[in-house]
Amino acid sequence: MSALPTLPLLWSDRTWEEIPGDLEAVAGAALLPIGATEQHGPHLGCGMDFVLADLLCRAVSARTRVPMLPALPYGCSLGHSRRWPGTLALDPVVMTELVRQIGEQAYHSGVRRLFLVNAHVTNAAPLRCALELLRAAHDDLMVALVNTATVSERVRAAHFADAEDWHANRAETALMQAQAPALVREDRIAGADDPDRTQNLVFAHPVNRTSRNGVTGFPSQASAAEGAELFAWMVEDLTALVRRGLNETPPLPHSYDGSAVPMPGA
Repeated sequence: MSALPTLPLLWSDRTWEEIPGDLEAVAGAALLPIGATEQHGPHLGCGMDFVLADLLCRAVSARTRVPMLPALPYGCSLGHSRRWPGTLALDPVVMTELVRQIGEQAYHSGVRRLFLVNAHVTNAAPLRCALELLRAAHDDLMVALVNTATVSERVRAAHFADAEDWHANRAETALMQAQAPALVREDRIAGADDPDRTQNLVFAHPVNRTSRNGVTGFPSQASAAEGAELFAWMVEDLTALVRRGLNETPPLPHSYDGSAVPMPGA
């Protein structure tokens, strides 16, 4: 049994002569890691989301040989307000268009299965809009939106263990302790806990109205060992999902522009 490749297949490292063959080998698939640059409490660096997306997709690319597009480091972080420095937020309409254009260009390079790997919760809505636009424009393009925190039940359970409206919490802190310790301020973790105040609320409130310090959850409970295990689960479960996607075909062959109504005289 041959060893797994240790290096990811990075789009940015490949030449225009190599990319067509890379895509042909994996049914036209590519990974687009998407995160955000935003405050993550007093104990985590602002790049946490895109660093996680980047690391996760690198690991999955190494296992699947699916090319990884450069990570998108900005996201829809408007809910974090301007109370804490560090957040660089995109308007959701801008984000939708940005991802649509990236997908459009990837399509013209030969991508036919695009995995949007999202590591920031409130990117989900604009990314879904981009997905809708891309698949409506290209009948032969399949787009999957995968949110890293819910890629499987075990991964979801770990993320939601200490808060429903979690942010910079136990899971995220543990992941960075294990995978990107330079982003962690260990001396600030003990005092960073802040409980979830969103239970039973009717409205979606911005973080400045729900958190004292930009945190929701209990990062003091985190450990690097827990983060290493969680990251391994995320890699394993996303790898399995991507491999399933490489063999998937639409349930029906009908064209997007085809009519189900018989033409007169037909």
